Amino acid sequence: MTPFHGLCSNAGMARKVESGGQGGSTGLAQRVATRLGRTVAAAHSIAGGYSAAKRILVHWREGGSVFVKAASDAETAAWLRAEHAIYSRVRAPFLPGLLGWEDDGVEPWLAIEDLSSGLWPPPWSPARVDAVLATLRDVAGTPASDLASYEQTREAFAGWSVVAADPDRFLRLGVATQRWFDRALPALMDAQRRAVLDGDALLHNDVRSDNLCFVNGRVVLVDWNWASRGNPKVDIAAWLPSLAMEGGPAPESILPEEPELASFVCGFYAAHAGLPPPRGMLAIRELQFAMLRESLAWASRALGLAMPDGGAGANESRSAT
Repeated sequence: MTPFHGLCSNAGMARKVESGGQGGSTGLAQRVATRLGRTVAAAHSIAGGYSAAKRILVHWREGGSVFVKAASDAETAAWLRAEHAIYSRVRAPFLPGLLGWEDDGVEPWLAIEDLSSGLWPPPWSPARVDAVLATLRDVAGTPASDLASYEQTREAFAGWSVVAADPDRFLRLGVATQRWFDRALPALMDAQRRAVLDGDALLHNDVRSDNLCFVNGRVVLVDWNWASRGNPKVDIAAWLPSLAMEGGPAPESILPEEPELASFVCGFYAAHAGLPPPRGMLAIRELQFAMLRESLAWASRALGLAMPDGGAGANESRSAT
């Protein structure tokens, strides 16, 4: 799987996910307690997120609590190891506190600061938008020379090339007609090709409201398993479509004259929104479809194209794929 979609969201600690009760959480909670030298008072599984990772919230008899994410398969284990690599090498206010880690080679778990008391947007305000932008500048200023360049993954995310090779899946989404697609595709592909991805900035690579919260004057970003090094505008561009969807400003008001990155971002969603959902991630395609509509409109405005002329809603699009 790939960034731009909140793979292992911690939003369940607040707005978006609900307690799943104690079933399945007891054994994991005890593993964490043993490792940290604590006693479990209560543990609740957390439902939600966009991956098959296990999530629990544990309260200690000694006081305090911790959010735990654990692998459920080889893929989520790899994601957790990548996320832990960032937490273990970077200390900054924009990261949650790392409270524990264990890797048994099969089902690693990661324990971080409980952020359930934080404010998880939306709603957005100008001050909150500015706070996130300031935090992304801090992220970009963090040394990242030992991370791979995001440029190395260009082919994996250059979605318009995939769509051009097999446009039927995209067209069945109903966001645009064949006529619009034929006219717009050359400009979208050219802009995508020219997008600058390389750079020296630390990139989160999955900035969105369900991966950030406001806690005691901090903006905290979670889910760092896709971190890399690159152009700092990539994080901003990837965030802006979801921000606009949630009542925030239009993307071009924050990142003007960036048709290349707008095309790159919407190309990813164009290539993925119509795919069958991965195991345990049923909600991801609905999210990607919504992101496609918002980002494609942004790219069209930025490139001076006619607006996409499809009229299908999300439910129609999924039933057609």
